[in-house]
Amino acid sequence: SYRSFRWLIPGILILIVTLILGCREERAETLDIPSPKKQVYASGIPIPDSTAYCDKVLGALVGSAIGDAMGASTEMWNRRDIRRTYGYINDLTPAVRYESPEGTWDHNLGSGATTDDTRWKAFMADYLSGNRELMGPDAFTKSILAYYQQATTGLADPDIARSTDLLDSTLEKVQWMKEWARVAMAYQEGPEAYQNARDRFYGGEMSCAGMLYTPAFGLVAQDPESAYEMAYDHTLFDIGYARDISALVAAMTRMAMHTQDMDSILNTAVFTDPKRFQDSRLVGRLSLDIALGARDYVRRARQIPDPGSGMDMDSLRLRIPDAYPGDADQWLRQQAVYRMLEEDQRAIPFHAGEIWQILIAALEWGQGDLDATLAFIVNYGRDNDTVAAVAGMILGAKIGFEGLPEEKRETILEVNREQLGMDLKAMAEKICQGGT
Repeated sequence: SYRSFRWLIPGILILIVTLILGCREERAETLDIPSPKKQVYASGIPIPDSTAYCDKVLGALVGSAIGDAMGASTEMWNRRDIRRTYGYINDLTPAVRYESPEGTWDHNLGSGATTDDTRWKAFMADYLSGNRELMGPDAFTKSILAYYQQATTGLADPDIARSTDLLDSTLEKVQWMKEWARVAMAYQEGPEAYQNARDRFYGGEMSCAGMLYTPAFGLVAQDPESAYEMAYDHTLFDIGYARDISALVAAMTRMAMHTQDMDSILNTAVFTDPKRFQDSRLVGRLSLDIALGARDYVRRARQIPDPGSGMDMDSLRLRIPDAYPGDADQWLRQQAVYRMLEEDQRAIPFHAGEIWQILIAALEWGQGDLDATLAFIVNYGRDNDTVAAVAGMILGAKIGFEGLPEEKRETILEVNREQLGMDLKAMAEKICQGGT
């Protein structure tokens, strides 16, 4: 009867709903498409054997010092002033400049003299050899403070009190590390003190702090991503995307230890993003945008059919420097890249984004040729010793010490050892002894 049947209706409805939901769940499981699994870029790349490894470590240190020395005489100059004074710089030039904590520690040094870019490599050789199993922010800040305390303790030396020249020399060492020590001390105090100190580091700019030392992590890491992570953990003085950039140059150095292919080295900036900067809303990943744009500048310049037609009269009127190794079209194309870079110039020459932009443009321009890459950087000007030091580190790791220009590498070794007290071969041996 209807009365008896109506009691079955709720049960039938529940059964139908259950079957429908069950089908939906089954269908959902069937149609689930997983997200891509991001592979680590160049994971498992082989480490060079001991002889090749040490040659590449020494090549990286000396290549960086070559770049530093080539830019030392014209750091922060405008490219037109460089052209007016030197014509075109292809080689090491005397470091005719005033002494400064971040520059040379004496006035007017000879060819091959280096600045704080190479001093930081000496610091890193000591840090890497002494802290291989303990590397991290705590060990790094302690190493910085140990150097700073040693320098300040020297001020109490009675001989310094009797010599103003000795006092000036010691004060320069203190001044060089003072900004870094402030942040290191604050890091040990706690998060609030550290943030306040870091935000005023060198005036609170996104400076090139990390890029002075992070490429060295590429010499001891297992692969580009671990080099990135290692470097990123040590970027205690950078903020924002400057940390990403400082970590990327370490990853590129590690990639250069493995391959001669410049695309693979440059593409490290595309495929290495363990912190997922590219997921950032609104802005995305600034370092990648800058890198892709810089490479495009060079490609556009190379495709100009008649380079002279689009150049300003100043570039056409000035004679091509006698030392320039290329032809007229190549010269004008290089000037075209310079002009595109100048349109993006940052207000502060050591801004991390600008250094990164010039670095990528130069690596794209030189295509692995050390001389062409460093000359491109140094003759552009701006913070050219730092950019050239990073480029020299990457390319030196790529080609090794034996592949560096013989006269330049021997001059660099001698001047830094005999005049500046930095033995680059001993520095390389310190790193090599720890292996990878």
